Amino acid sequence: MGKPLKIGIVGAGKISGAYLATLDRLSSVQFTAVTDLDRDRAQTLAQEGSAGGAGNEGKVAVVGSLAELVARDDVDAVLNLTIPAAHAEVALAALGAGKHVYGEKPLAANRKETEAVLAAAREAGLRVACAPDTVLGTGTQTARKAVDDGLIGRPVAATAFMTCAGHESWHPDPEFYYRPGGGPLLDMGPYYLSALVHLLGPVVKVTGASSRPRAERTIGNGPRTGQNFSVEVDTHVTGVLEHADGTLSTLVMSFDVKAARLPRIEVHGTEASLSVPDPNGFDGPVDINRGPGWETLPVSAGYRDGGRGTGLADLAEALAEGRPHRASAELAAHVLDIMLTLMTAADQGRALPVASTCERPAPVTGPGY
Repeated sequence: MGKPLKIGIVGAGKISGAYLATLDRLSSVQFTAVTDLDRDRAQTLAQEGSAGGAGNEGKVAVVGSLAELVARDDVDAVLNLTIPAAHAEVALAALGAGKHVYGEKPLAANRKETEAVLAAAREAGLRVACAPDTVLGTGTQTARKAVDDGLIGRPVAATAFMTCAGHESWHPDPEFYYRPGGGPLLDMGPYYLSALVHLLGPVVKVTGASSRPRAERTIGNGPRTGQNFSVEVDTHVTGVLEHADGTLSTLVMSFDVKAARLPRIEVHGTEASLSVPDPNGFDGPVDINRGPGWETLPVSAGYRDGGRGTGLADLAEALAEGRPHRASAELAAHVLDIMLTLMTAADQGRALPVASTCERPAPVTGPGY
């Protein structure tokens, strides 16, 4: 591939360790600099990165500010691991300094910020990519190949379920999950909706309903155990999504289910049904039922041994090969638009068109990295 893509990280919180574990074993990228509001956290991540991996040999610089990091000559792309409210600000600063961007989900907090990031990238001729990249792993991609190869016939319907009792039972500071910008749809929806677009293509119309069964919740873990807090968003969201090809997907995202035996994702066609593994992971069995029973398909596509940062590796390879990258900003913008439109449809009690669209990303059919 030639020289690795040099990566500067903005934000050294908990998720940065998962990214570093992946970047350490990739030759297509090199971790060169980091900045964080907490300099001690940045220093710790830099020391871990300086230990060296497949592409991370050498000392990682600890940088005092975002402006200083994006101005560095040894940063080709910015890995944006800040809080969602800062995603657009960091992306725009990086693009303004001539750097590519890979960001954690969501791409931005709203449609206006999203379009600003997309416009800045177009004007600068730079790439913007966005998580989740879990859908590039062998789980979703093997399922996609089965769909593309016609193993289930013509797709008719899909289901996607993410249900739990809520995050207050384990998170010591769970309030942000229950404030505007949170809730089960915006929290976990990007994984499921990105998978559905990979499997079935973009969404053109949504119908939704939602509820908020409890006005307060109680923290169940940590030093604030027993404290109550207000719930400001709907915590059970259900919707029907119409894909451009006419396939209908039923979506349920909930923080109000004590226990369930629901599948993560299933795709049903005229000839067979497909069981798809958790889109919050990179792998897992893909099962097909062509009658009379279920069988597991062999792994046939996707990046093997994927981890957070696989999409960044795909971006580096795409730049070197002159092809589109798969974890695209356009896909992330479409997924955000689907979620926001679904929330509005639920509030208004009617079906609404989804204004945006995107190209279905290319499948991962090669051997991976």
